[in-house]
Amino acid sequence: MKVALVMIMCSQIAGECMKPHLLNHHDTIYDCLIAGYEEAKKKTEELGRKEVSKHEIIIKFKCYYDENESTKRMA
Repeated sequence: MKVALVMIMCSQIAGECMKPHLLNHHDTIYDCLIAGYEEAKKKTEELGRKEVSKHEIIIKFKCYYDENESTKRMA
């Protein structure tokens, strides 16, 4: 079963988060976690110091087993 990486971007000032965004799938939880940290860092740098500080943007991510992904591959 594949592990899905989902990222969520939030503004602490507004107290709101964007809808979760599925980034990709991985073979293991470990691979997903490493990718999650790398993607969060990349997105934070892409937004830039000024925007992140102004809106107090945080990046959250979650790795979970995607039952739908294993079903697709078996069919």
